[in-house]
Amino acid sequence: MSKIAHIELYHVAYPLKRAFYPSWIPGYPQTENRFDLIRVITECGAEGWSAGPAMGRERRGFGELIAPYLIGLDATDIPLIQQRLREMSYLGLRNAWIEPAFWDIKGKLAGKPVYQLLGAEAGNIRLYASTGEVKSPGERVEEALARHQEGFSAIKLRVHDFDERQDIAQVEAVIKAVGDRMKVAVDANQAWRVTAIADAPLWDLARAKRFADACADLGVAWIEEPLPMDDYAGQAELTAYSRVPIAGGELHTGGLAELKMMIERRCYAYFQPDAMFTGGIAQTLEVIRLCKNAGLKYTPHTWTNGIGFAVNLQLMAVGGNREQGLLEYPLNPPSWTVEARDAILTEPFMHHRGELALPTTPGLGFDIDRRALRRYGRRFFSMGRLGLMLHTVRQKGFKTAREIDTTRRLHGVKAKELA
Repeated sequence: MSKIAHIELYHVAYPLKRAFYPSWIPGYPQTENRFDLIRVITECGAEGWSAGPAMGRERRGFGELIAPYLIGLDATDIPLIQQRLREMSYLGLRNAWIEPAFWDIKGKLAGKPVYQLLGAEAGNIRLYASTGEVKSPGERVEEALARHQEGFSAIKLRVHDFDERQDIAQVEAVIKAVGDRMKVAVDANQAWRVTAIADAPLWDLARAKRFADACADLGVAWIEEPLPMDDYAGQAELTAYSRVPIAGGELHTGGLAELKMMIERRCYAYFQPDAMFTGGIAQTLEVIRLCKNAGLKYTPHTWTNGIGFAVNLQLMAVGGNREQGLLEYPLNPPSWTVEARDAILTEPFMHHRGELALPTTPGLGFDIDRRALRRYGRRFFSMGRLGLMLHTVRQKGFKTAREIDTTRRLHGVKAKELA
Protein backbone atom coordinates (compact mmCIF):
# COMPACT_ATOMS: atom_id res chain seq x y z
CA MET A 1 0.00 0.00 0.00
CA SER A 2 1.18 3.53 -0.75
CA LYS A 3 -0.50 5.06 2.30
CA ILE A 4 1.74 7.22 4.48
CA ALA A 5 2.64 5.23 7.59
CA HIS A 6 5.47 7.22 9.15
CA ILE A 7 7.12 10.65 8.98
CA GLU A 8 10.57 11.65 10.24
CA LEU A 9 12.25 15.05 10.32
CA TYR A 10 15.97 15.79 10.65
CA HIS A 11 18.02 18.96 11.04
CA VAL A 12 21.29 18.76 9.12
CA ALA A 13 24.29 21.06 9.62
CA TYR A 14 27.25 20.32 7.37
CA PRO A 15 30.36 22.43 8.15
CA LEU A 16 31.91 24.39 5.29
CA LYS A 17 35.68 24.26 4.91
CA ARG A 18 35.73 28.04 4.76
CA ALA A 19 33.17 30.72 5.60
CA PHE A 20 30.85 31.61 2.73
CA TYR A 21 29.64 35.21 2.39
CA PRO A 22 26.41 35.08 0.33
CA SER A 23 25.78 38.22 -1.70
CA TRP A 24 22.11 38.09 -0.71
CA ILE A 25 22.91 38.50 3.03
CA PRO A 26 25.61 41.21 3.22
CA GLY A 27 28.04 40.75 6.11
CA TYR A 28 26.90 37.24 7.00
CA PRO A 29 29.62 34.55 7.32
CA GLN A 30 27.84 31.27 6.61
CA THR A 31 29.83 28.43 8.17
CA GLU A 32 27.45 25.51 7.59
CA ASN A 33 25.05 24.19 5.00
CA ARG A 34 21.89 23.88 7.11
CA PHE A 35 18.63 22.30 6.04
CA ASP A 36 15.70 20.30 7.37
CA LEU A 37 15.11 16.88 5.90
CA ILE A 38 11.84 14.95 5.66
CA ARG A 39 11.58 11.18 5.30
CA VAL A 40 8.15 9.82 4.38
CA ILE A 41 7.61 6.05 4.67
CA THR A 42 4.61 4.22 3.20
CA GLU A 43 2.94 1.05 4.41
CA CYS A 44 4.77 -0.92 1.71
CA GLY A 45 8.13 0.46 2.84
CA ALA A 46 8.72 2.95 0.02
CA GLU A 47 10.64 6.04 1.14
CA GLY A 48 10.47 9.62 -0.10
CA TRP A 49 12.92 12.35 0.82
CA SER A 50 13.02 16.12 0.47
CA ALA A 51 14.81 19.03 2.16
CA GLY A 52 14.22 22.71 2.86
CA PRO A 53 16.86 25.33 3.70
CA ALA A 54 17.08 26.32 7.36
CA MET A 55 18.77 29.17 9.20
CA GLY A 56 18.62 27.25 12.46
CA ARG A 57 16.11 25.05 14.27
CA GLU A 58 13.11 27.20 13.41
CA ARG A 59 11.02 24.16 12.44
CA ARG A 60 11.35 22.42 15.81
CA GLY A 61 7.57 22.02 16.22
CA PHE A 62 6.90 21.39 12.53
CA GLY A 63 6.24 17.66 12.86
CA GLU A 64 3.19 18.09 15.07
CA LEU A 65 1.70 20.29 12.36
CA ILE A 66 2.29 18.09 9.33
CA ALA A 67 1.81 14.58 10.72
CA PRO A 68 -1.96 14.89 11.40
CA TYR A 69 -2.41 16.34 7.91
CA LEU A 70 -0.48 13.60 6.09
CA ILE A 71 -0.36 10.25 7.90
CA GLY A 72 -2.86 7.83 6.35
CA LEU A 73 -3.03 9.58 2.96
CA ASP A 74 -2.10 7.95 -0.33
CA ALA A 75 1.47 9.22 -0.86
CA THR A 76 1.02 9.11 -4.65
CA ASP A 77 -2.11 11.28 -4.66
CA ILE A 78 -0.32 14.52 -5.50
CA PRO A 79 -3.46 16.70 -5.81
CA LEU A 80 -4.50 15.66 -2.29
CA ILE A 81 -0.99 16.31 -0.96
CA GLN A 82 -1.10 19.75 -2.58
CA GLN A 83 -4.47 20.42 -0.89
CA ARG A 84 -3.07 19.48 2.51
CA LEU A 85 -0.08 21.75 1.97
CA ARG A 86 -2.46 24.55 1.09
CA GLU A 87 -4.41 23.96 4.30
CA MET A 88 -1.19 24.12 6.33
CA SER A 89 -0.33 27.47 4.75
CA TYR A 90 -3.46 29.33 5.81
CA LEU A 91 -1.72 30.61 8.95
CA GLY A 92 1.34 31.68 6.97
CA LEU A 93 3.44 28.50 7.02
CA ARG A 94 4.65 27.78 3.46
CA ASN A 95 5.78 24.18 3.08
CA ALA A 96 6.33 23.60 -0.64
CA TRP A 97 9.67 21.95 0.08
CA ILE A 98 8.09 18.76 1.44
CA GLU A 99 5.94 18.05 -1.68
CA PRO A 100 8.80 16.56 -3.78
CA ALA A 101 9.13 13.71 -1.25
CA PHE A 102 5.85 12.32 -2.54
CA TRP A 103 7.05 12.49 -6.15
CA ASP A 104 10.13 10.61 -4.94
CA ILE A 105 7.83 7.83 -3.68
CA LYS A 106 5.74 7.92 -6.84
CA GLY A 107 8.82 7.52 -9.04
CA LYS A 108 10.25 4.72 -6.91
CA LEU A 109 6.99 2.75 -6.96
CA ALA A 110 6.89 3.13 -10.76
CA GLY A 111 10.58 2.26 -11.09
CA LYS A 112 11.30 5.47 -13.03
CA PRO A 113 12.97 8.85 -12.49
CA VAL A 114 10.39 11.57 -11.97
CA TYR A 115 11.28 13.29 -15.25
CA GLN A 116 10.46 10.07 -17.13
CA LEU A 117 7.13 9.82 -15.30
CA LEU A 118 6.46 13.28 -16.73
CA GLY A 119 7.34 12.32 -20.29
CA ALA A 120 10.95 13.52 -20.60
CA GLU A 121 13.86 11.41 -21.84
CA ALA A 122 17.31 10.77 -20.39
CA GLY A 123 20.26 12.78 -21.62
CA ASN A 124 22.52 15.64 -20.59
CA ILE A 125 21.68 19.05 -19.18
CA ARG A 126 23.95 22.01 -19.87
CA LEU A 127 24.91 24.08 -16.84
CA TYR A 128 26.02 27.57 -15.96
CA ALA A 129 28.37 28.22 -13.06
CA SER A 130 26.49 30.27 -10.48
CA THR A 131 28.76 32.31 -8.21
CA GLY A 132 27.60 33.28 -4.72
CA GLU A 133 29.81 36.03 -3.32
CA VAL A 134 30.54 39.64 -4.22
CA LYS A 135 34.14 40.05 -5.42
CA SER A 136 36.44 42.66 -6.87
CA PRO A 137 36.80 42.79 -10.67
CA GLY A 138 40.21 41.11 -10.50
CA GLU A 139 39.01 38.28 -8.25
CA ARG A 140 35.95 37.78 -10.41
CA VAL A 141 38.03 37.49 -13.57
CA GLU A 142 40.16 34.80 -11.90
CA GLU A 143 37.00 32.95 -10.91
CA ALA A 144 35.53 33.16 -14.42
CA LEU A 145 38.77 31.87 -15.97
CA ALA A 146 38.78 28.94 -13.51
CA ARG A 147 35.20 27.99 -14.41
CA HIS A 148 36.04 28.22 -18.12
CA GLN A 149 38.99 25.89 -17.60
CA GLU A 150 36.59 23.43 -15.94
CA GLY A 151 34.43 23.39 -19.06
CA PHE A 152 31.62 25.81 -18.26
CA SER A 153 30.36 27.84 -21.19
CA ALA A 154 28.45 30.33 -19.01
CA ILE A 155 28.80 32.05 -15.63
CA LYS A 156 26.54 34.20 -13.47
CA LEU A 157 28.08 37.04 -11.47
CA ARG A 158 26.78 38.73 -8.30
CA VAL A 159 26.70 42.53 -8.06
CA HIS A 160 25.70 44.23 -4.83
CA ASP A 161 27.52 47.54 -4.48
CA PHE A 162 26.03 50.83 -3.37
CA ASP A 163 27.96 52.48 -6.21
CA GLU A 164 26.49 51.29 -9.52
CA ARG A 165 29.75 52.17 -11.26
CA GLN A 166 31.46 49.41 -9.26
CA ASP A 167 28.84 46.90 -10.37
CA ILE A 168 29.30 47.83 -14.00
CA ALA A 169 33.11 47.75 -13.66
CA GLN A 170 32.96 44.15 -12.43
CA VAL A 171 30.77 43.07 -15.34
CA GLU A 172 32.94 44.93 -17.82
CA ALA A 173 36.13 43.27 -16.52
CA VAL A 174 34.66 39.77 -16.85
CA ILE A 175 33.24 40.41 -20.31
CA LYS A 176 36.62 41.70 -21.44
CA ALA A 177 38.37 38.61 -20.05
CA VAL A 178 36.02 35.78 -21.11
CA GLY A 179 33.13 37.32 -23.07
CA ASP A 180 34.30 35.78 -26.34
CA ARG A 181 34.31 32.30 -24.75
CA MET A 182 31.53 32.34 -22.15
CA LYS A 183 28.04 33.70 -21.73
CA VAL A 184 27.99 36.12 -18.82
CA ALA A 185 24.84 36.75 -16.76
CA VAL A 186 24.39 38.98 -13.71
CA ASP A 187 22.32 38.58 -10.52
CA ALA A 188 21.55 41.80 -8.62
CA ASN A 189 19.82 40.01 -5.70
CA GLN A 190 17.29 42.81 -5.34
CA ALA A 191 14.14 40.65 -5.22
CA TRP A 192 14.41 39.88 -1.53
CA ARG A 193 16.70 42.40 0.13
CA VAL A 194 18.17 41.37 3.51
CA THR A 195 19.71 43.87 5.95
CA ALA A 196 19.82 41.77 9.12
CA ILE A 197 23.62 41.98 9.44
CA ALA A 198 24.68 44.88 7.22
CA ASP A 199 22.97 47.39 4.97
CA ALA A 200 22.28 46.46 1.36
CA PRO A 201 21.79 48.55 -1.79
CA LEU A 202 18.22 49.16 -2.90
CA TRP A 203 17.66 49.62 -6.62
CA ASP A 204 14.85 51.63 -8.14
CA LEU A 205 13.57 51.42 -11.70
CA ALA A 206 15.86 54.21 -12.90
CA ARG A 207 18.99 52.42 -11.64
CA ALA A 208 17.79 49.12 -13.07
CA LYS A 209 17.30 50.73 -16.48
CA ARG A 210 20.77 52.29 -16.40
CA PHE A 211 22.29 48.94 -15.46
CA ALA A 212 20.31 47.18 -18.20
CA ASP A 213 21.60 49.69 -20.76
CA ALA A 214 25.20 49.12 -19.66
CA CYS A 215 24.75 45.33 -19.76
CA ALA A 216 23.21 45.50 -23.22
CA ASP A 217 26.20 47.43 -24.52
CA LEU A 218 28.53 44.84 -22.95
CA GLY A 219 26.64 41.82 -24.32
CA VAL A 220 25.35 40.32 -21.04
CA ALA A 221 23.16 37.22 -21.50
CA TRP A 222 20.51 38.10 -18.87
CA ILE A 223 19.99 40.17 -15.71
CA GLU A 224 18.45 38.48 -12.70
CA GLU A 225 16.13 40.11 -10.13
CA PRO A 226 17.12 43.80 -10.43
CA LEU A 227 13.96 44.98 -8.61
CA PRO A 228 12.02 44.01 -5.46
CA MET A 229 10.00 40.81 -5.88
CA ASP A 230 6.65 42.56 -5.37
CA ASP A 231 7.31 45.48 -7.73
CA TYR A 232 5.28 43.86 -10.49
CA ALA A 233 4.68 47.08 -12.42
CA GLY A 234 8.38 47.98 -12.32
CA GLN A 235 9.40 44.48 -13.44
CA ALA A 236 7.02 44.57 -16.39
CA GLU A 237 8.20 48.04 -17.43
CA LEU A 238 11.86 47.07 -17.14
CA THR A 239 11.34 43.82 -19.08
CA ALA A 240 9.63 45.72 -21.90
CA TYR A 241 12.38 48.37 -21.88
CA SER A 242 15.52 46.27 -21.56
CA ARG A 243 17.57 45.00 -24.49
CA VAL A 244 18.84 42.28 -22.14
CA PRO A 245 16.38 39.59 -20.95
CA ILE A 246 15.23 40.18 -17.36
CA ALA A 247 14.93 37.05 -15.21
CA GLY A 248 13.54 36.14 -11.79
CA GLY A 249 10.82 34.44 -9.79
CA GLU A 250 12.82 32.14 -7.53
CA LEU A 251 11.26 32.75 -4.11
CA HIS A 252 7.66 33.69 -4.86
CA THR A 253 5.97 31.71 -2.11
CA GLY A 254 2.58 32.83 -3.42
CA GLY A 255 3.10 29.89 -5.74
CA LEU A 256 1.14 29.29 -8.90
CA ALA A 257 -1.37 32.11 -8.44
CA GLU A 258 1.32 34.76 -8.05
CA LEU A 259 3.53 33.43 -10.83
CA LYS A 260 0.55 33.10 -13.18
CA MET A 261 -0.22 36.78 -12.63
CA MET A 262 3.41 37.68 -13.24
CA ILE A 263 3.49 35.65 -16.45
CA GLU A 264 0.34 37.38 -17.67
CA ARG A 265 1.89 40.78 -16.90
CA ARG A 266 5.18 39.65 -18.49
CA CYS A 267 7.17 40.67 -15.44
CA TYR A 268 10.14 38.65 -16.67
CA ALA A 269 11.42 37.24 -19.95
CA TYR A 270 12.96 34.26 -18.12
CA PHE A 271 11.05 32.70 -15.20
CA GLN A 272 13.15 30.91 -12.57
CA PRO A 273 10.80 29.36 -9.99
CA ASP A 274 12.46 27.12 -7.41
CA ALA A 275 10.05 24.27 -6.70
CA MET A 276 11.24 24.13 -3.09
CA PHE A 277 9.71 27.57 -2.48
CA THR A 278 7.18 28.24 -5.23
CA GLY A 279 4.66 25.45 -4.77
CA GLY A 280 6.42 22.13 -5.30
CA ILE A 281 6.76 20.07 -8.47
CA ALA A 282 3.07 20.00 -9.38
CA GLN A 283 2.64 23.78 -9.37
CA THR A 284 5.96 24.32 -11.14
CA LEU A 285 4.79 22.06 -13.98
CA GLU A 286 1.86 24.42 -14.49
CA VAL A 287 4.21 27.42 -14.44
CA ILE A 288 6.27 25.71 -17.16
CA ARG A 289 3.14 25.24 -19.25
CA LEU A 290 2.09 28.86 -18.80
CA CYS A 291 5.56 30.10 -19.76
CA LYS A 292 5.57 27.99 -22.89
CA ASN A 293 2.14 29.27 -23.94
CA ALA A 294 3.26 32.87 -23.34
CA GLY A 295 6.50 32.48 -25.30
CA LEU A 296 8.63 32.98 -22.18
CA LYS A 297 11.62 30.92 -21.06
CA TYR A 298 11.89 28.69 -18.00
CA THR A 299 15.04 27.74 -16.10
CA PRO A 300 14.85 27.08 -12.35
CA HIS A 301 16.74 28.54 -9.42
CA THR A 302 18.65 25.74 -7.64
CA TRP A 303 20.68 27.37 -4.87
CA THR A 304 19.47 25.51 -1.76
CA ASN A 305 21.06 22.09 -1.09
CA GLY A 306 21.74 18.87 -3.00
CA ILE A 307 18.15 17.67 -2.74
CA GLY A 308 16.78 21.01 -3.90
CA PHE A 309 19.18 20.84 -6.83
CA ALA A 310 17.98 17.31 -7.63
CA VAL A 311 14.33 18.37 -7.65
CA ASN A 312 14.88 21.31 -9.98
CA LEU A 313 17.12 19.18 -12.21
CA GLN A 314 14.15 16.86 -12.78
CA LEU A 315 11.98 19.85 -13.73
CA MET A 316 14.63 21.30 -16.05
CA ALA A 317 14.61 17.97 -17.88
CA VAL A 318 10.86 18.37 -18.40
CA GLY A 319 10.51 22.08 -19.12
CA GLY A 320 13.92 23.45 -20.08
CA ASN A 321 15.34 23.90 -23.55
CA ARG A 322 18.11 21.31 -23.75
CA GLU A 323 19.68 22.81 -26.86
CA GLN A 324 19.82 26.42 -25.70
CA GLY A 325 18.85 26.39 -22.02
CA LEU A 326 21.22 26.34 -19.08
CA LEU A 327 20.62 25.10 -15.52
CA GLU A 328 22.02 26.92 -12.51
CA TYR A 329 24.93 25.05 -10.92
CA PRO A 330 25.84 26.62 -7.54
CA LEU A 331 29.62 26.71 -7.18
CA ASN A 332 31.75 29.07 -5.11
CA PRO A 333 34.92 27.29 -4.03
CA PRO A 334 36.62 26.99 -1.64
CA SER A 335 33.59 27.72 0.58
CA TRP A 336 30.51 26.56 -1.31
CA THR A 337 31.56 23.34 -3.03
CA VAL A 338 29.70 20.45 -4.61
CA GLU A 339 30.62 18.29 -1.62
CA ALA A 340 29.16 20.82 0.81
CA ARG A 341 26.02 21.34 -1.27
CA ASP A 342 25.35 17.59 -1.68
CA ALA A 343 26.61 16.69 1.79
CA ILE A 344 24.37 13.71 2.61
CA LEU A 345 23.93 12.22 -0.87
CA THR A 346 25.76 9.01 -1.74
CA GLU A 347 26.74 10.47 -5.12
CA PRO A 348 27.11 14.26 -5.47
CA PHE A 349 25.82 15.84 -8.67
CA MET A 350 29.25 16.35 -10.22
CA HIS A 351 29.40 18.17 -13.53
CA HIS A 352 31.59 17.03 -16.41
CA ARG A 353 32.87 19.85 -18.60
CA GLY A 354 29.86 22.01 -17.72
CA GLU A 355 27.25 19.30 -18.33
CA LEU A 356 25.38 16.85 -16.14
CA ALA A 357 23.89 13.50 -17.13
CA LEU A 358 20.33 13.09 -15.88
CA PRO A 359 20.14 10.42 -13.17
CA THR A 360 18.52 7.10 -13.99
CA THR A 361 17.79 6.22 -10.34
CA PRO A 362 14.01 5.94 -9.73
CA GLY A 363 12.37 8.84 -7.94
CA LEU A 364 14.25 12.10 -7.59
CA GLY A 365 17.54 10.55 -8.64
CA PHE A 366 19.54 10.36 -5.40
CA ASP A 367 20.16 8.12 -2.42
CA ILE A 368 20.77 9.29 1.13
CA ASP A 369 24.13 8.50 2.71
CA ARG A 370 22.87 7.17 6.05
CA ARG A 371 26.32 7.37 7.58
CA ALA A 372 26.64 11.07 6.70
CA LEU A 373 23.11 11.68 7.95
CA ARG A 374 23.95 10.14 11.32
CA ARG A 375 27.09 12.28 11.54
CA TYR A 376 25.69 15.65 10.48
CA GLY A 377 21.97 15.26 11.12
CA ARG A 378 19.79 15.07 14.21
CA ARG A 379 16.32 13.58 14.08
CA PHE A 380 13.90 15.89 15.85
CA PHE A 381 10.57 14.26 14.99
CA SER A 382 9.29 10.75 14.35
CA MET A 383 5.66 9.68 14.24
CA GLY A 384 3.61 6.81 12.86
CA ARG A 385 -0.07 5.89 13.09
CA LEU A 386 0.08 4.80 16.74
CA GLY A 387 2.12 7.86 17.67
CA LEU A 388 -0.42 10.09 15.97
CA MET A 389 -3.24 8.43 17.88
CA LEU A 390 -1.46 8.88 21.23
CA HIS A 391 -0.57 12.48 20.34
CA THR A 392 -4.21 13.26 19.57
CA VAL A 393 -5.37 11.69 22.83
CA ARG A 394 -2.84 13.73 24.82
CA GLN A 395 -3.80 16.94 23.04
CA LYS A 396 -7.58 16.51 22.80
CA GLY A 397 -8.58 13.83 25.29
CA PHE A 398 -9.84 10.33 24.50
CA LYS A 399 -13.41 11.27 23.62
CA THR A 400 -12.47 14.02 21.16
CA ALA A 401 -9.67 11.90 19.67
CA ARG A 402 -12.13 9.07 19.04
CA GLU A 403 -14.57 11.51 17.43
CA ILE A 404 -11.86 12.85 15.12
CA ASP A 405 -10.79 9.33 14.14
CA THR A 406 -14.38 8.26 13.43
CA THR A 407 -14.99 11.34 11.28
CA ARG A 408 -11.81 10.71 9.32
CA ARG A 409 -12.73 7.09 8.68
CA LEU A 410 -16.25 7.98 7.54
CA HIS A 411 -14.90 10.72 5.28
CA GLY A 412 -12.44 8.25 3.76
CA VAL A 413 -15.19 5.73 2.99
CA LYS A 414 -17.42 8.38 1.39
CA ALA A 415 -14.52 9.70 -0.68
CA LYS A 416 -13.93 6.20 -2.08
CA GLU A 417 -17.62 5.67 -2.81
CA LEU A 418 -17.78 8.98 -4.71
CA ALA A 419 -14.58 8.36 -6.66
